[in-house]
Amino acid sequence: MKSKDVVIIGAGITGLSVAYYLSRNGVRNIAVIDKSFPGSGSTGRCGTGIRQQFTTREHIVLMRESVKLWREWETSLPLSVHFRQGGYLWLLETEKEVSNFEKYVKLQNLFGVESRIIDKYEAKQIVPDLDIESIAGASWCPTDGNAYPFDTVEALKLALKNYGTEINAFEEVVGIETRGGAVKSVITNKETYSTNLVIDAAGFGARKIAKMAGIDLPLKLYRHQIAVSEPVKVFLEPMIVKGELYFTQTYRGRIIGGTDLNEPETESLQSTERFLEKYATELLSVMPVLSSLNVMRQWAGFYVVSPDHHPILGGTPVSGFLVATGFSGHGFMLGPVIGKLMAMYVLHGIMYLPEANNLGLDRFKKGKLIEEKAVIG
Repeated sequence: MKSKDVVIIGAGITGLSVAYYLSRNGVRNIAVIDKSFPGSGSTGRCGTGIRQQFTTREHIVLMRESVKLWREWETSLPLSVHFRQGGYLWLLETEKEVSNFEKYVKLQNLFGVESRIIDKYEAKQIVPDLDIESIAGASWCPTDGNAYPFDTVEALKLALKNYGTEINAFEEVVGIETRGGAVKSVITNKETYSTNLVIDAAGFGARKIAKMAGIDLPLKLYRHQIAVSEPVKVFLEPMIVKGELYFTQTYRGRIIGGTDLNEPETESLQSTERFLEKYATELLSVMPVLSSLNVMRQWAGFYVVSPDHHPILGGTPVSGFLVATGFSGHGFMLGPVIGKLMAMYVLHGIMYLPEANNLGLDRFKKGKLIEEKAVIG
């Protein structure tokens, strides 16, 4: 048996970020456990995007702060995470859409996000290869961007190694012992960890982990698919969004993107030909110049979706069992701020951003849901 001050379940960006900020603040006796390799879940399967163009105060403020931390990570972590602020260009097809996004932009501006509504001709100036015939305007935020998921994971792993934090890969949690309404230990297929503090950051496995502690998290799993092209000379900086479609170019020159098939809840991660057909059709309608590009790979990952498309953060009815999950497709971009929020919650019992206090598990019983309207892909 090992004794640990903190056990974090899940070595994606959330778990590693929490461990990073705890370690930076002097906590040393931490174990991060993952049933596969770090970044193998939703982190390593995401579309790389980082945006502040949301529709609720909670998401806007958290992402505004997360972008600040992404900039810090780019210079302070041992390796580059390839964070690039190339912007998000959200193409709007109708005047009604433009009117709705004008309201969202006002809210974003109110909380310090530099977004604005532009006409389709300015959108074409930003991305000259766009076909703008079918759009009425766009929402543009130049401080949005993207980063490279696996480089981010490697950078966090190296930082944690320097702090002496234990990362145990290919180790599966099989049980959580509670006594008197409090956490006592985490049992894996290899070890038992005596601890009074567990953080469930297990992504698509978070609900299963929580059930081991007697907690039912209101989460559903939805498959979302992504494709990536062969590398070409870098020519595209923004993430482009139109309806359910999104795509950008990585620093390695590959076009990466996806769209939504509006499928029911599933536990399958099998990628499909139907997705590729829909994605290719939508992609070429927006940027015909990509018609000769070869697709090299496609895959699927989970959106771990809460009832209001916002994360579930903080304490639970079981003392010492904390959760950071339910990001609804936004976990990678929120990673830095979630890590800092959860670390401060562990150390001081409060979230350092007041808006995060609205994202506790108890909001579902109280009926205080905060619905996010801008969910992509």
